Amino acid sequence: MVRQLSAVAVYCGSNVGNDPAYAAAAASLGGLLAERGIRLVYGGGQVGLMGVVADAALDNGGEVLGVITEALVAKEVSHRGLARLQVVGTMHERKAAMADAADAFVMLPGGFGTLDEFFEVVTWTQLGIHAKPCGVLDAAGFFGPLRALVDGAVTAGFVHPAHRDMIVADDDAGRLLDRLAAWTPVTVSKWLNPAER
Repeated sequence: MVRQLSAVAVYCGSNVGNDPAYAAAAASLGGLLAERGIRLVYGGGQVGLMGVVADAALDNGGEVLGVITEALVAKEVSHRGLARLQVVGTMHERKAAMADAADAFVMLPGGFGTLDEFFEVVTWTQLGIHAKPCGVLDAAGFFGPLRALVDGAVTAGFVHPAHRDMIVADDDAGRLLDRLAAWTPVTVSKWLNPAER
Protein backbone atom coordinates (compact mmCIF):
# COMPACT_ATOMS: atom_id res chain seq x y z
CA MET A 1 0.00 0.00 0.00
CA VAL A 2 1.35 3.42 -0.92
CA ARG A 3 -0.21 6.35 0.90
CA GLN A 4 -0.27 9.90 -0.40
CA LEU A 5 1.72 12.00 2.04
CA SER A 6 0.14 15.43 2.34
CA ALA A 7 2.09 16.89 5.28
CA VAL A 8 5.33 15.83 6.96
CA ALA A 9 6.50 17.13 10.32
CA VAL A 10 10.25 17.62 10.41
CA TYR A 11 12.18 17.72 13.68
CA CYS A 12 15.69 19.18 13.49
CA GLY A 13 18.27 21.31 15.22
CA SER A 14 18.20 25.02 15.96
CA ASN A 15 21.90 24.92 15.04
CA VAL A 16 23.39 23.82 11.71
CA GLY A 17 26.01 21.56 13.28
CA ASN A 18 29.66 21.15 12.33
CA ASP A 19 29.27 19.16 9.12
CA PRO A 20 27.91 20.88 5.98
CA ALA A 21 26.20 17.57 5.12
CA TYR A 22 23.59 18.29 7.80
CA ALA A 23 22.43 21.51 6.14
CA ALA A 24 22.63 19.88 2.72
CA ALA A 25 20.31 17.10 3.91
CA ALA A 26 17.88 19.63 5.37
CA ALA A 27 17.86 21.63 2.13
CA SER A 28 17.38 18.47 0.08
CA LEU A 29 14.42 17.39 2.20
CA GLY A 30 12.77 20.82 2.18
CA GLY A 31 13.12 21.15 -1.58
CA LEU A 32 11.85 17.65 -2.20
CA LEU A 33 8.79 18.14 0.00
CA ALA A 34 7.92 21.22 -2.03
CA GLU A 35 8.49 19.46 -5.36
CA ARG A 36 6.20 16.61 -4.31
CA GLY A 37 3.46 18.95 -3.07
CA ILE A 38 3.89 17.86 0.55
CA ARG A 39 3.37 20.53 3.20
CA LEU A 40 6.30 21.02 5.60
CA VAL A 41 5.27 21.20 9.25
CA TYR A 42 8.12 22.28 11.50
CA GLY A 43 9.05 24.22 14.62
CA GLY A 44 8.66 27.69 13.08
CA GLY A 45 12.24 28.87 13.58
CA GLN A 46 14.49 30.79 11.21
CA VAL A 47 17.69 29.49 12.84
CA GLY A 48 19.76 26.35 12.33
CA LEU A 49 18.54 23.39 10.32
CA MET A 50 14.98 24.57 10.98
CA GLY A 51 15.62 27.68 8.92
CA VAL A 52 17.42 25.69 6.22
CA VAL A 53 14.59 23.19 5.69
CA ALA A 54 11.93 25.93 5.70
CA ASP A 55 13.86 28.18 3.30
CA ALA A 56 14.40 25.28 0.90
CA ALA A 57 10.70 24.44 0.90
CA LEU A 58 9.72 28.09 0.41
CA ASP A 59 12.33 28.64 -2.32
CA ASN A 60 10.80 25.74 -4.26
CA GLY A 61 7.23 27.02 -3.93
CA GLY A 62 6.25 24.73 -1.07
CA GLU A 63 3.64 25.18 1.61
CA VAL A 64 5.07 25.57 5.11
CA LEU A 65 3.38 25.57 8.50
CA GLY A 66 5.49 26.70 11.43
CA VAL A 67 4.43 25.97 15.00
CA ILE A 68 6.25 27.90 17.70
CA THR A 69 5.82 28.89 21.33
CA GLU A 70 5.20 32.43 22.54
CA ALA A 71 8.51 32.30 24.44
CA LEU A 72 10.47 31.55 21.27
CA VAL A 73 8.67 34.31 19.38
CA ALA A 74 9.73 36.69 22.16
CA LYS A 75 13.34 35.61 21.59
CA GLU A 76 12.92 36.61 17.92
CA VAL A 77 13.77 33.22 16.47
CA SER A 78 10.54 32.75 14.51
CA HIS A 79 10.74 32.63 10.72
CA ARG A 80 9.52 35.93 9.27
CA GLY A 81 8.85 34.57 5.79
CA LEU A 82 6.07 32.13 6.64
CA ALA A 83 2.51 32.62 5.44
CA ARG A 84 1.35 30.31 8.25
CA LEU A 85 2.87 30.57 11.72
CA GLN A 86 0.88 29.05 14.58
CA VAL A 87 1.87 30.46 17.97
CA VAL A 88 1.08 28.30 21.01
CA GLY A 89 1.63 28.65 24.73
CA THR A 90 3.71 25.61 25.63
CA MET A 91 6.04 23.03 24.18
CA HIS A 92 3.40 20.36 24.85
CA GLU A 93 0.92 22.31 22.73
CA ARG A 94 3.54 22.75 20.04
CA LYS A 95 4.26 19.02 19.83
CA ALA A 96 0.56 18.12 19.75
CA ALA A 97 -0.20 20.70 17.05
CA MET A 98 2.66 19.48 14.85
CA ALA A 99 1.62 15.84 15.27
CA ASP A 100 -2.01 16.65 14.46
CA ALA A 101 -1.04 18.60 11.33
CA ALA A 102 1.17 15.86 9.83
CA ASP A 103 0.66 12.38 8.44
CA ALA A 104 4.34 11.39 8.72
CA PHE A 105 7.41 12.46 10.70
CA VAL A 106 11.08 12.90 9.80
CA MET A 107 14.01 13.56 12.12
CA LEU A 108 17.11 15.37 10.89
CA PRO A 109 20.21 15.91 13.06
CA GLY A 110 19.58 17.92 16.19
CA GLY A 111 19.85 17.97 19.95
CA PHE A 112 17.71 17.05 22.94
CA GLY A 113 14.56 18.77 21.67
CA THR A 114 14.77 17.02 18.31
CA LEU A 115 15.20 13.62 19.97
CA ASP A 116 12.38 14.32 22.43
CA GLU A 117 9.91 15.34 19.73
CA PHE A 118 10.71 12.42 17.46
CA PHE A 119 10.64 9.69 20.07
CA GLU A 120 7.36 10.97 21.43
CA VAL A 121 5.66 10.43 18.07
CA VAL A 122 7.41 7.05 17.72
CA THR A 123 5.96 6.08 21.09
CA TRP A 124 2.51 7.22 19.97
CA THR A 125 2.86 5.00 16.91
CA GLN A 126 4.00 2.10 19.08
CA LEU A 127 1.00 2.49 21.39
CA GLY A 128 -1.47 2.86 18.54
CA ILE A 129 -2.37 6.46 19.41
CA HIS A 130 -1.82 7.19 15.75
CA ALA A 131 -0.71 5.14 12.74
CA LYS A 132 1.78 7.50 11.14
CA PRO A 133 5.23 6.56 9.82
CA CYS A 134 8.38 7.86 11.51
CA GLY A 135 11.59 8.33 9.54
CA VAL A 136 15.18 9.32 10.16
CA LEU A 137 17.21 11.12 7.49
CA ASP A 138 20.65 9.90 8.49
CA ALA A 139 22.86 12.69 7.16
CA ALA A 140 26.59 11.83 7.23
CA GLY A 141 25.96 8.89 9.57
CA PHE A 142 24.86 11.22 12.37
CA PHE A 143 22.31 8.73 13.71
CA GLY A 144 24.57 5.67 13.63
CA PRO A 145 25.18 5.72 17.41
CA LEU A 146 21.48 6.27 18.10
CA ARG A 147 20.51 3.37 15.86
CA ALA A 148 23.06 1.21 17.71
CA LEU A 149 21.49 2.28 21.01
CA VAL A 150 18.03 1.24 19.79
CA ASP A 151 19.46 -2.08 18.59
CA GLY A 152 21.00 -2.50 22.05
CA ALA A 153 17.61 -1.87 23.64
CA VAL A 154 16.20 -4.67 21.48
CA THR A 155 19.01 -7.02 22.51
CA ALA A 156 18.46 -6.11 26.19
CA GLY A 157 14.74 -6.89 25.92
CA PHE A 158 13.36 -3.36 26.29
CA VAL A 159 12.23 -2.80 22.69
CA HIS A 160 10.48 -5.39 20.53
CA PRO A 161 12.15 -5.86 17.13
CA ALA A 162 8.89 -4.92 15.38
CA HIS A 163 8.88 -1.61 17.24
CA ARG A 164 12.48 -0.88 16.30
CA ASP A 165 11.52 -1.54 12.70
CA MET A 166 8.81 1.14 12.92
CA ILE A 167 11.63 3.67 12.54
CA VAL A 168 12.47 3.99 8.85
CA ALA A 169 16.04 5.20 8.30
CA ASP A 170 17.73 6.25 5.08
CA ASP A 171 20.49 8.61 3.98
CA ASP A 172 18.60 9.79 0.91
CA ALA A 173 15.60 12.14 1.25
CA GLY A 174 13.76 10.82 -1.80
CA ARG A 175 14.11 7.18 -0.82
CA LEU A 176 13.07 8.01 2.74
CA LEU A 177 9.87 9.73 1.59
CA ASP A 178 9.10 6.80 -0.73
CA ARG A 179 9.58 4.34 2.14
CA LEU A 180 7.39 6.39 4.47
CA ALA A 181 4.65 6.44 1.82
CA ALA A 182 4.87 2.63 1.57
CA TRP A 183 4.97 2.09 5.36
CA THR A 184 2.46 -0.33 6.89
CA PRO A 185 1.35 0.09 10.52
CA VAL A 186 2.56 -2.54 12.96
CA THR A 187 -0.05 -4.43 14.96
CA VAL A 188 1.02 -3.43 18.45
CA SER A 189 -1.58 -4.88 20.80
CA LYS A 190 0.10 -8.29 21.10
CA TRP A 191 3.32 -6.65 22.35
CA LEU A 192 1.80 -4.35 24.96
CA ASN A 193 1.80 -7.18 27.52
CA PRO A 194 5.43 -7.61 28.73
CA ALA A 195 4.84 -11.37 29.10
CA GLU A 196 4.29 -11.59 25.32
CA ARG A 197 7.47 -9.75 24.29
